[in-house]
Amino acid sequence: MPTSHSGQINTIVDLLTIINPKKLLDIGVGHGKYGFLAREYLDISDNSKPYSTRTVQIDGIEAFPEYITDLQRLIYDTIHIGNALDVIDKVDNYDLILMMDVFEHFTYEDGMALLNKCLKHSKHVLISCPRNVEPQGAEYGNIYETHRFEWRKKHFRSYKEKAFIPNYYSLICLLGPGAKQVRRKFLGDNMKLRIGSMFPRIRRLYIRMKG
Repeated sequence: MPTSHSGQINTIVDLLTIINPKKLLDIGVGHGKYGFLAREYLDISDNSKPYSTRTVQIDGIEAFPEYITDLQRLIYDTIHIGNALDVIDKVDNYDLILMMDVFEHFTYEDGMALLNKCLKHSKHVLISCPRNVEPQGAEYGNIYETHRFEWRKKHFRSYKEKAFIPNYYSLICLLGPGAKQVRRKFLGDNMKLRIGSMFPRIRRLYIRMKG
């Protein structure tokens, strides 16, 4: 499917704002959801500049050209068409590469090859995969929609600079030199939210003290 589970959206947006990349590559554009969210929370949210000014470069790779419409062309600066394994060698360097519900469409061998290439082109790589990968074939006539492998934490064991981000629906892994710091910031921010929802008076007191 050219989409992903809605239960991971908040987690991914939180991570985007913590990492705050200025150059981002979205592998598997699909409907363009994460390109749109990145454009909103990283770019348009900068109110120090005119509304239409773009300060973040957001590019994409999509293997199935039929998914690309005027909507995606409006969101992304550049969209490369083709298999990410081939296209990644031709792209620029980035602060962050996203692969949201894309990795399960690669075999283990191809997935590892793509990940290693991505790490040569980006400081950080953020991957999300379904925790339970159901059988799926060529949806919409797109052979790239086929599910080929179910990824687990053990498959990322060889990478030292990584962190797993908790999410009920998805296996989310961030790779790169700042991965552990990003995880700590994410957990700290979300702990404040959980405490605030359980103890609203403490939350109001904290806000008054900060103000």
